[in-house]
Amino acid sequence: MMKFRFMKLRDPKNTPLVGLILAIFLVGCSTSEPIEISAEDYTATVDKVTEIMVHDIFSPPVASRIYAYPNVAAYEIMIQNNAGYKSLSGQLNQLEPVPQANDTTINFRLASLVAHMDVSRTLLFSEDRMASYRDSLYGVWEKTNSSEFEKSRDYGLQVSEHILQWLDKDFYKQTRTMPKFTVDTEDPSRWQPTPPAYMDGIEPHWNKIRPMVLDSAAQFKPAPPPAFSMEKESDFYKELIEVYEVSEEITKKGDESEEIEIAQFWDCNPYVSVTRGHLMFATKKITPGAHWIGITKIASKKAEYDFDETIYAFTKSSVAMFDAFISCWDEKYRSNLIRPESLINQNIDENWEPILQTPPFPEYVSGHSVVSGSAATVLTDIFGDNFSFLDDTELPYGLPVRSFSSFNAAAQEAAVSRLYGGIHYRAAIDEGLDQGINIGNLVIERLEMKL
Repeated sequence: MMKFRFMKLRDPKNTPLVGLILAIFLVGCSTSEPIEISAEDYTATVDKVTEIMVHDIFSPPVASRIYAYPNVAAYEIMIQNNAGYKSLSGQLNQLEPVPQANDTTINFRLASLVAHMDVSRTLLFSEDRMASYRDSLYGVWEKTNSSEFEKSRDYGLQVSEHILQWLDKDFYKQTRTMPKFTVDTEDPSRWQPTPPAYMDGIEPHWNKIRPMVLDSAAQFKPAPPPAFSMEKESDFYKELIEVYEVSEEITKKGDESEEIEIAQFWDCNPYVSVTRGHLMFATKKITPGAHWIGITKIASKKAEYDFDETIYAFTKSSVAMFDAFISCWDEKYRSNLIRPESLINQNIDENWEPILQTPPFPEYVSGHSVVSGSAATVLTDIFGDNFSFLDDTELPYGLPVRSFSSFNAAAQEAAVSRLYGGIHYRAAIDEGLDQGINIGNLVIERLEMKL
């Protein structure tokens, strides 16, 4: 504690001296200082969202929604203090301009984080976990500079409310009350629930969600898969046999094979079920979108991006992935194709199991391929074509670091991992990757973010 000694002034009329002493006293009593917010603070908040999503077990499409909206909220605040960026209002479907800050002394970085956390909190099941994280930051900021914190927080919450009103109209709530997917047991080409949990088809109405950039869910409708046929000379049967033979060959190599390592590295299935006796429980993992969000973080850190640039990278990539899931799920429930596991068990080898657990939705097209194609295309546009990186995203799940020479190289490996894992046919991988690249290019073409 600072101690002050007061002296009796010999000349009470010496008002300048009195004023100087009062000024020194006031400065000595002040503990307020500017609140510093870094790029690391932003990525830590995104990491917290991922952590809570893994705990809550969100499906891959829903997880993409939880990433995209908070990033847009933060971006729309950030640009008000950086003339090098342009608002997404009028560019993203139905997004109106956010309320403008009427106080230039607002800490726009702090307000961006507040908006991100508030939008995230409302989208997560475990709101209390996000609220606890938020409150811990609030406490630090308030002690540092209560006036700066309060006006910045209030503005961040104002923008959050605007974004929440926008997302409330994306038709998500309506899809929560729509009927479950009906399995067609009479048609051998149609998707069937797969072991061990035999779960219902996930998000059959996701194509009704409002896209952010796409004109419609079917804008990049891929070519249909090879016509279903169990004739040995048919293209479809050849693709089915390829899955079986590749899996058998990999299995013979053992757990040390690179193909198994690749399959496991890109698994990203939040629905993996494990059976122990009469008990079945889920092992929690990140989604494909979360993996690419992790790559965005890695790239931003390697490029030494500042706070504003980091928000830009997260926003652009998460918007692309959000639309990629809508486009992908539109095709999944249109073609409604049976998974390799079902057909191999029924027709080739009843004891065969894929290296990866089959996720609970139709086969065509590969979701990881579409999302990886879209993310890699956008990240290449942001960071460059030959941007090498070490991907440590899966370390928390006991998987080693993998190195990539580019984002496109990572996307190609992510796509082929689905063949190695035994969960997709070749056409779903190749067509899915092209579909994702088309979506990424559309995002690049339509969104003018940097001026």
